[in-house]
Formats: sequence, C-alpha cells, structure tokens
Amino acid sequence: MSYSRALIVIDYTMDFVAEEGALTCGEPGQKIESAIYQLIETYQAAGDFVVFALDRHEEGDDYHPETKLFPPHNIADTKGRDLYRSIQSLYESIRHQPNVWQVDKTRYSAFAGTNLELKLRERGITELHLAGVCTDICILHTAVDAYNKGFDIVIHQDAVASFDEAGHAFALKHAENILGASVR
Repeated sequence: MSYSRALIVIDYTMDFVAEEGALTCGEPGQKIESAIYQLIETYQAAGDFVVFALDRHEEGDDYHPETKLFPPHNIADTKGRDLYRSIQSLYESIRHQPNVWQVDKTRYSAFAGTNLELKLRERGITELHLAGVCTDICILHTAVDAYNKGFDIVIHQDAVASFDEAGHAFALKHAENILGASVR
C-alpha cells in the first residue's frame, strides 16, 4: 500500500511523561496527551502510516553516550517504556493494523540506527508529521534527519513538549526557520 504521509509519535512513554518517570518532562508532556491521542486516531482512521518511535536502552549499558548525560531511562522490558496512559491503550487497540508500526530507537533521532527511512520509502511517504517529547531533543533531531533525507516536515505544536520551555521554543523556531518545517 502507498501512503503520502506518516505520523511519528516520538518517545511518549512513562519514563518521559509520567510524574514518576525516570526522565520526565512532567506537566508539559502530560498536557499534550489528548492532542496526541486525537492525532493518532485521525491518522490511523485515515489509513496514514502511524509510527511509534520509542527510546530503548539496556540495563547497565555504560557505553551509551546518554549514560553521561541522563539517568537510566526507557530500559528494555520495564514499565518506563510503556506509552503514557491513554496512548498505551490506544496503541494496544490498533497495533496490529497494517498502517501502524513501532520502532525501537537508541539515539535522539528516530532515524539513527533504525530502518525507519526504509519503511517510509517503501510506502512512498514524503511528508512526516511529528508529535511527542522532547521538542528540543528527540523531536528536533528527528526533524533535522528528516530534512537531510528530503522529507517534508510538519510539527504539531500542541502535541510536542519539553522539560525546558526555552529549548522547546527554540526547537520550534529552528525547525520552522532553518528546516522549513510547517509548525501547526
């Protein structure tokens, strides 16, 4: 099947969003839950490709570069990797649909070390819609890679958040002014 666009939900997990999460962006991330839910429902129902790009780390991996920067988070086979609240339930109800796919990522960008680009190209996708956390880290790095790979980029500003408000604002402005992203 051929698609023209994909929704990529990035790192909207318990560790990044829940109050008790290991590396939570807290309230800003929690406030975007309904916007992300609505985007997933809309894109999935329209038959668009919906990707859940989720950070994955291994327990005790002292060689990963993030080990020096952040506490352990999104460890394989832990509740921290579950999607946040209603998004987990929605994912469970649609995950077997042919237009829904989950990819494990181990770097900021959803493209780094994954077969995401291959999956998008196979489906004829040219436009990427980004949602999730954190705007100034994984959203921005995914957007930069998408730009460098020639994809059109849309960032849904009501469906992205960060623990750093200044970083969030910078990332949206940078994506729009430097990457040519549409920020809606």
